[in-house]
Amino acid sequence: MALFKRDPWILDVYRTYGGEHHLYVRGRALEDQPLKHYEQQTFYQTLRNTWRTFATDEIRNALVVLTLSNGDKFETRADHEGYFLFNLEVDYNLLDLVDESGYLPVVVSFHEDNAAFAKAKIQKRIAINRFSGEILIPKETSSYGIISDIDDTIMHTGVTSFLKMRVAFNTFFKNYDRRVPLKGAASLYQLLHRGMGGNDHNPMFYLSNSPWNLYKYLEKFLDFHGFPKGPILLRDFPTPWDRTPKLKRPHKAHELLNILKHYPDLKFILIGDSGEHDADYYKEVAQQFPDRILTIYLRSVKHSKKMARVKAIADSFTICPMILVEESNEAVKHARQHGWIV
Repeated sequence: MALFKRDPWILDVYRTYGGEHHLYVRGRALEDQPLKHYEQQTFYQTLRNTWRTFATDEIRNALVVLTLSNGDKFETRADHEGYFLFNLEVDYNLLDLVDESGYLPVVVSFHEDNAAFAKAKIQKRIAINRFSGEILIPKETSSYGIISDIDDTIMHTGVTSFLKMRVAFNTFFKNYDRRVPLKGAASLYQLLHRGMGGNDHNPMFYLSNSPWNLYKYLEKFLDFHGFPKGPILLRDFPTPWDRTPKLKRPHKAHELLNILKHYPDLKFILIGDSGEHDADYYKEVAQQFPDRILTIYLRSVKHSKKMARVKAIADSFTICPMILVEESNEAVKHARQHGWIV
């Protein structure tokens, strides 16, 4: 009966980053219909998508296969929440397989010999078994990388609002095309992405404390508003009974260090806001890698106490420029003066 019809198995593949010999592919195995985000959705459609974004039905311990364009295949198994990770080295240069924009195309699928997959296939819960993804592998022409926060750095979110009520409203009741980017942010990021050469393909990395459930939503927002393509690094929200080992550092600090260590020959521009802990994380990473951080841009927020604290940090920081900016054109002017953009 249609009433009891089960959803198909799908693999959500997140855009990640790798190196010349390093594969790092993340995603999640779910029993669900693929989410369909449209421009100008009705309020009901937005609510429905929001519900489906968080009401996930993960496929535990699924056997997953990664296939590269040269035919090489690798296997891994999803965890108890359906998340899978390929983190391995290869003995050839992956740059030979990337496209013009510096992305390595990959295909992820369920292993067809997996007993659970075979059962699902018999029950006609398999619509397709080929899910595309891509890995950023920065080109040798890159001058520097850009690591940016998302919330209240490029997207009006309201993380400083009372009890974060504005965050909840924006997340649950606004479609991606109705979310407002900060003025001039997309233009600034495009300039940094293109660099002084105008075609440098400087790698972009986006950080957020949002859960992985919002990946598609944030990806749509960035694309719709004209931001450069880049890995979107989110986090898993553990349940009270989750025994997965916790990170030693906060999520953003952990990802920052991972990126810096992954690309030891690349310098970076860091962009955040003054509302949360970006200044602390960026200060810490600049102290650990004093020759690798070109500058830190922090967007001002409408919160006097938080602004006073961050201004005190910026005024006393001497390793690299830490600039508080009201609008994007201030960062554009500073970057242009230092020869980082055209």
